[in-house]
Amino acid sequence: MPNTVPENSVGIVTPQCLHFDEPLLLRSGKSINSYDLMIETYGRLNDKKSNAILICHALSGDHHAAGYHSKDESKPGWWDHCIGPGKPIDTNKFFVVCLNNLGGCAGSTGPSSVNPDTGTFYGPDFPVVTVRDWVKSQVALMEKLEIVQWAAVVGGSLGGMQVMRWAISYPEKLRHAIMIAVAPKLSAQNIAFNEVARQSITADPNFHNGRYLEHGTYPKKGVMLARMVGHITYLSDSAMRDKFGKAAEPINSESIAGNFGRDLRTGKLSFGLNVDFQVESYLHYQGERFSERFDANTYLLMTKALDYFDPTVDYDGSLSAAFANSSCRFLLMSFSSDWRFPPERSREIVDALLEAGKQVSYLEIEADQGHDAFLLPVPRYIDAFTTYLQRVSDEVNS
Repeated sequence: MPNTVPENSVGIVTPQCLHFDEPLLLRSGKSINSYDLMIETYGRLNDKKSNAILICHALSGDHHAAGYHSKDESKPGWWDHCIGPGKPIDTNKFFVVCLNNLGGCAGSTGPSSVNPDTGTFYGPDFPVVTVRDWVKSQVALMEKLEIVQWAAVVGGSLGGMQVMRWAISYPEKLRHAIMIAVAPKLSAQNIAFNEVARQSITADPNFHNGRYLEHGTYPKKGVMLARMVGHITYLSDSAMRDKFGKAAEPINSESIAGNFGRDLRTGKLSFGLNVDFQVESYLHYQGERFSERFDANTYLLMTKALDYFDPTVDYDGSLSAAFANSSCRFLLMSFSSDWRFPPERSREIVDALLEAGKQVSYLEIEADQGHDAFLLPVPRYIDAFTTYLQRVSDEVNS
């Protein structure tokens, strides 16, 4: 952490673990008899309890969205650009709640937790959870916090899918739905990427059919490969070119490095199977770092939740019919270079909302950072986000 806490930081925060004894019936027909949810909160709930915002995290996120856990922590929470005093989700105006979803590996009950019925790790016995199940658990959290209605539910990517489910299943419980870099359901290409990632994990010799913790090991190589595949899809070609090389120039034998994002690690080719290019080194680093903190079984569950999400399944394939009972207002934002959830997928949602007669605002932002842009301080994105939430604040704090 910096020597002094930035003025626009929420500062040092302490996570809370909340326990739920009420059984949670899952979409699969299975149930979880009791569970824990790890959460963080920022800001203060006003006297009317009307200024609460729920943050839904994406695939690899967790409850630590802003601030620092200690003075020794070098990086703040994953959405610190957007949460804090004077930031788009202004903690001087809102009470912000972020949780680690059920099935996660950052303190909430998941595959790496001990099953109270067996005394050993859940591992592969932890049931598959869906976006619908997460939102049901978030409703239980809402009730425990004695919040009647969210001022807004906000999320990007997989988090945006949870926002969508809130608006469809619990329309009276939120005033605004803010979905960023989202799609109404995954394309076949996205499902294919997820399957390659899962196969990378399950093919690792240390996977042990998901019971690796009982064997005192971990499928590190498989998780690294899964993250490397995923990370490629989060960046655009231009973002990778900017990160790993100079502007495009003619390639010749003397000038291989510095072209089209092809910078070499050592300035020359090894003519072997070594890591020659900076982009290779970067992917190895990202995979290594991710494998140290993220549970393999959780990764399998999260990608399945992505694959299974389809809000039209109960409405004869009609997205507008799914939104028929929604009463909140909607904001959608997409990014021009996001090829995983491209702008046309957001426009599908906008069109369905308009067909259903709902109030919706939409902004497509020119940005080179790809899908990851929703996590970054892109100026137009930050400005639009701030302006919209100022109006929300005026509503709920007046």
